[in-house]
Amino acid sequence: MIDLLCAVGLDLALGDPAWLPHPVRLMGTMITHEERWVRRFARGNKGLMLGGFCIVLLNLLLAFGIPALLLLFLRPYPLLSHLVNIYLLSTCFAARCLRDEALKVHYALEQGLTEARRQLSRIVGRETAHLNESEILRATVETVAENTADGIIAPLLYAMIGGAPLAMAYKMVNTMDSMLGYMNEKYRHLGFFPAKTDDLVNYLPARLTGGLMIASSLFRFDVGNGFKIMIRDRRNHKSPNCAYSEGAMAGLLGIQLGGANIYFGKVVEKPTIGDPQRPIVRNDVYKAIEIMFRTELSLVVLYVLWNLVFK
Repeated sequence: MIDLLCAVGLDLALGDPAWLPHPVRLMGTMITHEERWVRRFARGNKGLMLGGFCIVLLNLLLAFGIPALLLLFLRPYPLLSHLVNIYLLSTCFAARCLRDEALKVHYALEQGLTEARRQLSRIVGRETAHLNESEILRATVETVAENTADGIIAPLLYAMIGGAPLAMAYKMVNTMDSMLGYMNEKYRHLGFFPAKTDDLVNYLPARLTGGLMIASSLFRFDVGNGFKIMIRDRRNHKSPNCAYSEGAMAGLLGIQLGGANIYFGKVVEKPTIGDPQRPIVRNDVYKAIEIMFRTELSLVVLYVLWNLVFK
């Protein structure tokens, strides 16, 4: 328990400084090379699907096995073992990084739309070149909501269950999905198994995130509307999971998310999530970040109480 709490604190204090080696960057490099190898040798769409399955299997074994073996090797050295464990765990959490990136977009709006679009392009997959201020704010709030689930709550939950090895395995799944799990022509077959694996491992965390968002916002935001929108609009997304956190966020703030976006030059029409009770304004970025931190804190408190009572 102490290692996990220290890791959460380390993430909040430092985030992901560029000068520190980060496992997720290594994961991304691995996946890039694996994609090249599969495309070089795969024959047809079935070959690409098989290659995607092999990528998932290999990377899960590596992402879980390497940290597990490393911590096993360090077991005779308690201090070093705890330090490495804390570091590995902290790299799985993205609360500080998510806050910083969202605020960069918020502050960039003061310099004009061009700079805000540039900053937003760092954290979203959609094209940003022609977005207006309202669309930029919507994308930022959506990103905070979605990543509260897969960048904070999910890795926290898996770390609580299986320590750093399971949390690292989750981050590998999440990274594979973000790089390969697109439904366009290029990745439809290669990314099939990475995307389905991501849907599977996020099933429980996504629903937990929506519930914690609402519970932790009691007496601060409109929890009744948050619950209503989350349940009503939970299927208004191509992902079976994302609409839970986005729906809770939209309902709590009384805004509307979703709608049309441009990906790889094509307009993708998405259902809306929430009701447009009012326009999205810049202050909603701060509110979304507050909900994110409230959600993380609520899970950490539950974890501490569970350990104090049952262990």
